Amino acid sequence: MKLVSFEYRGATSFGVVDGDYLVDLTPIAGEVGGSLKAALANGSLPAIGKWVAGATERIALGDVTLLPVVPDPEKILCVGINYLSHVKETGREIPVHPMIFTRWADSQTAHGGPIVRPIASEKLDFEGELAVVIGKTARHVRREDAAGYIAGYSCYNDGSVRDWQKHTIQFIPGKNFPSTGGFGPWLVTADEVGDSSKLTLTTRLNGTVVQEAKTDDLIFDVGHLIEYCSTFTELHPGDVIITGTTGGVGAFRTPPLWMKAGDVVEVEISRIGTLRNVVVDETR
Repeated sequence: MKLVSFEYRGATSFGVVDGDYLVDLTPIAGEVGGSLKAALANGSLPAIGKWVAGATERIALGDVTLLPVVPDPEKILCVGINYLSHVKETGREIPVHPMIFTRWADSQTAHGGPIVRPIASEKLDFEGELAVVIGKTARHVRREDAAGYIAGYSCYNDGSVRDWQKHTIQFIPGKNFPSTGGFGPWLVTADEVGDSSKLTLTTRLNGTVVQEAKTDDLIFDVGHLIEYCSTFTELHPGDVIITGTTGGVGAFRTPPLWMKAGDVVEVEISRIGTLRNVVVDETR
């Protein structure tokens, strides 16, 4: 299944994508939960699948406003320097442990929504990434068991304000400007994606490919990341792990390539879809 969070006629809901349409799950919200995060917490995906199979009403995707796949995750854990190609371009040593930093929910924007270049900087960079959405409470999970805790996958653009990221050794300021993290277009359930190490990730800026890699170039794969993160914190349904970006980011190009107002940035991942955003300038 492909699941989305959205607004329609002034109400917030979530639903299942069916081609160019979606099935609104509001009629069964009392049974499965009123949001994607709630449905994951209730273990409702099987019930949703059965109900959607018999549902007849559809809403055109073009008539709704999409929200970030999980608009209100309790945790967004991001991984830095996690592709060998990115390690090479940064000149860093290969990390021994995952480099973890955090995002907040209000730093996200949806598929089709704007990525906002802040007034404070012109150094807004793109980072195409694979996002993992947790499906059930996870604590002290072994790598070999991690697949059972994954609800599904999505695309992420971890938009980075580079000068603010480099103010100190802590990345958080440069990763949390409002509406800089694109998340979408939908969650594709793990059963449809299959092996997450066999995907192709491509980032395009104004139609030009700027990043492209296979996910088998990850230093710490999805199972390793879930094992590591669930050891230092308890992961909850709807939590998001953003697995890191590949080589080709704008900061390490000559000259640097920064996103600017009017740019169109797309992150495409095979078997998942394409996240598309337009860059706008922040207004006071």
